[in-house]
Amino acid sequence: MATATFRIWRGTAEKGEFRDYTAEVGEGMVVLDAVHQIQATQAPDLACRWNCKAGKCGSCSAEVNGKPRLMCMTRVSDLPLDVPVIVEPMQAFPPVKDLVTDVSWNYEVKKRIAPFSPRKPDAPDGTWRMAQEDADRVQEFRKCIECFLCQDVCHVLRDHHKHAAFIGPRFLVHVAQLEMHPLDTGDRVAALKNDNGIGYCNITKCCTKVCPEHITITDNAIIPLKERVVDDHYDPVLKLIRLVLRRRG
Repeated sequence: MATATFRIWRGTAEKGEFRDYTAEVGEGMVVLDAVHQIQATQAPDLACRWNCKAGKCGSCSAEVNGKPRLMCMTRVSDLPLDVPVIVEPMQAFPPVKDLVTDVSWNYEVKKRIAPFSPRKPDAPDGTWRMAQEDADRVQEFRKCIECFLCQDVCHVLRDHHKHAAFIGPRFLVHVAQLEMHPLDTGDRVAALKNDNGIGYCNITKCCTKVCPEHITITDNAIIPLKERVVDDHYDPVLKLIRLVLRRRG
């Protein structure tokens, strides 16, 4: 066993500071283990949200050495221990206490997105028919555990605080899951352009890099949605066709 220093943010929305704690670290240990050890031995009032400790609930999202991570999936052995390990709350959401942030904004955003609207069954037995490749296309997006690390790393939310105008990468993935579903009949393209702020995303792929489920957020979800917006609203050929049709009508 070795001893490591963990510099943890303590405080509320009103005020706070980093405090140093030491923890005994060993093989296989993750940052969440160290936080629990510090809670048990030195800071019983340290607030930390967690649930499964298996990288599937998304609860223990935080920032470790400046990078959005799941604490339960961040091995201590992968971090430099000759300097303090800095653990702080996500920066894109309001702080509640210590490592806990208020992520309720995300759930309000999800309510605004038009829900799944399937077409009528197309088989005599009341079921649907679809190509396997069409079904496979959206399966990747269903892996999201809503840890909101992609929201936290997004500069539009983190640095520019455009929460009122931009839904963020997590919900662009959700819209992609709906828009690309072979049974869905909804049309969310106008909302992407006018209400959801897809134009703010400049596809830096930072969201893809932090996703613990390895969803290819930028290439497979955001860029195809941007292409749909361009096709519907900016394509010069389509604009000409619409103009001609209006004049003929």
